[in-house]
Amino acid sequence: MIENIPPQYVWIVLGVVIMSMELFLPGFILCFFGLGAVLTGLLMLFVPLGINTQLVLFTILSIVLLVSFRRYAQGYFTGRVSKTNPPNSSLETHTGETAIVTQDIIPNSPHGKVEFHGTAWNADADVEIKAGTKVTIIERHDLTLKVKP
Repeated sequence: MIENIPPQYVWIVLGVVIMSMELFLPGFILCFFGLGAVLTGLLMLFVPLGINTQLVLFTILSIVLLVSFRRYAQGYFTGRVSKTNPPNSSLETHTGETAIVTQDIIPNSPHGKVEFHGTAWNADADVEIKAGTKVTIIERHDLTLKVKP
């Protein structure tokens, strides 16, 4: 049955299968080999090639695509972060900076939250503080910021 399928379609389906394997295996490498297989199949739609030529073409296309575009394409799949802390700095150096209350802070209650540098933190204070208020960071206890209005 498989001998009745034209080889160009086998290459295209194989390429799609290889690219879909990238979802399960990290590294962002398999998609280039899958793209090499798809391009080999598409080229075979127009030019008949022998099996050895197909394998050489697949190998060359895959390696050239990998070397040329991996670093460029990988940037599209990397998360973007704004207002990051400088490298090798601890949060304690941010004492005195401001944050915004996102959930009301009630003294000695674990439900208060603030947003600091784009991240939600648990917050505690000596007085009740309503959401939307700017607060100053006094100190940090594990994952909870101690703040004041």
